[in-house]
Amino acid sequence: MTGWSRRRILGAALGAATAPLATTVPPFVSQARAAGAWPLRRGVNTWPWFALTREFPAPRTDYDWPPFQSQRPVPTPADLARLRASGLDFIRLPVDPGPFVAAEAGQRAELMGMLDAAVDAALSADLGVIVNVQANGATHYWNPDRMYSSTTAPEFESYRRLVSEIAGRLQGRKAGMVALEPVNEPPQDCSSEAWPAVQASLLTAARMLGPSVPLLVTGGCGSMVRGLTALDPAPLADFEPILFTFHFYEPYLFSHQGAPWMREPVYRALNNVPWPASAGTLERTLASVRARMAGDTERSQEAKKAAYAETERVLKVYFDAQPDRRFIDRYLKQVSDWAQTHGIAPERIVMGEFGALRTDARYTAAPSPDRARYIADVRQSAEAFGFPWAFWDLFDGMGMMDDTTRALDPAMIEALGLTMPRA
Repeated sequence: MTGWSRRRILGAALGAATAPLATTVPPFVSQARAAGAWPLRRGVNTWPWFALTREFPAPRTDYDWPPFQSQRPVPTPADLARLRASGLDFIRLPVDPGPFVAAEAGQRAELMGMLDAAVDAALSADLGVIVNVQANGATHYWNPDRMYSSTTAPEFESYRRLVSEIAGRLQGRKAGMVALEPVNEPPQDCSSEAWPAVQASLLTAARMLGPSVPLLVTGGCGSMVRGLTALDPAPLADFEPILFTFHFYEPYLFSHQGAPWMREPVYRALNNVPWPASAGTLERTLASVRARMAGDTERSQEAKKAAYAETERVLKVYFDAQPDRRFIDRYLKQVSDWAQTHGIAPERIVMGEFGALRTDARYTAAPSPDRARYIADVRQSAEAFGFPWAFWDLFDGMGMMDDTTRALDPAMIEALGLTMPRA
């Protein structure tokens, strides 16, 4: 997950929540591609296993060694076994490409060995793996803009070689258990002509050394639903086997309330937004926002006044729309309709990320029962449409496992339809 600018769209899509749900669906054009379905159904992202880096400040473009922060939470073999025992059957493994492309040959080989070991650990736990090359937009040099904003980006060829090398290392792994996702949340617009060219070039590179590794493709604008539905899959047929992926965090006013990394000022104090909207009131949420703002000593009164006015505006949209499970169904039906139009089996479309912030000591986000209801609704909707899914995240503020105790969150286990493994 990244801080893509799509999150400026605070509430516009909520209008869809009140639109009637169509009762007719287009017939399948073809079922010819059904054999390429991803056989695994329920997964979890394992950020920051290969993230949270130690890059040197500009003008340097390299990383300290080892490049990943030692205190970051990393799943142990026991953790992976417990995930499998809960009913999960794959992990999505985000990998920051920066340390790999910046490293000299010996260090790069060592990093590749670490990645091999992580894939092996998951496979040993009977978990499939989607390796996702996930650039860090906050890094000053090895970021999405420099690596894949276009095929002429300054470091595109470095990135392309890395994708090819990873595909080669996955080639020959257990069939049906590994796949490669070359890019996370493309920054190009939904209708961008640059993104299809970038994606085709990366897929070509992957096929050079990984001719049979399943590859995940996506649409522009941060892998949003509307990015996928704007994608023409026909030109991608030459790269089979391929899967398709999208991310789902709508409505962001709920899933990202209180997020400290969001650029928009409304999120800073946003809290106590209910799910579904009928579980609370506008007045109660605005009171919580005012209380949160009262404790903010960093912003001026003028800035807080402007932020409150915008927060009040978007929350009115939220509560007027009254989003609930039907809102999610309508959103995901867009993906289903797109798949049927193009003859793509739903089992080939992976909802690669979904989730919502939990409450912790740093900020008040979604109350726990609301978060659980939201995650259950998204998961059940995806399953109803036949889409495999990967929850964001194992750790962090959106996670299902405590970083220190490694205890699984019972509410998240239940919301995801899993079984709490025995201690």
